[in-house]
Amino acid sequence: MPYQADSIEHYISQLPEDRKQPINRLRNIIKANLPKGFEEGISYGMIGFYVPHSIYPNGYHCDPKLPLPFLNIASQKSSINFYHMGMYAKPELHDWFVAEFIKYSKRKLDMGKSCIRFKYIDDIPYDLIAELCKKITPQEWISIYEKAFKK
Repeated sequence: MPYQADSIEHYISQLPEDRKQPINRLRNIIKANLPKGFEEGISYGMIGFYVPHSIYPNGYHCDPKLPLPFLNIASQKSSINFYHMGMYAKPELHDWFVAEFIKYSKRKLDMGKSCIRFKYIDDIPYDLIAELCKKITPQEWISIYEKAFKK
């Protein structure tokens, strides 16, 4: 469900009550575990974490006025979604996550290229998300991005 929000607090205030706590918990885990340099804000209508222009002035190739996106969380109609561009761009990170997921969850992994859908809020693997967040620095993400995405 797209939310029209101009701040993270505004985004969260619009969520159904049963989504506020897990979104806040995910957000806090991400903030506590992402390497220094990423910033948080509203990105593509979701809570986003990105490399700011102060670190990567070129911005995102699709729209250089935007900072370089890295990770997003969102409440959708039937799931809480976690988007991690590093898993899309770095196959070994994707493979690590898939292998580790079964140790943290009793449910089948519902994953697209960079999107993980958590349909069961009580089964979000917060500890695994924390570990994933530690694995790429902003500088490494810039390097991966430039090799994989930038034309």
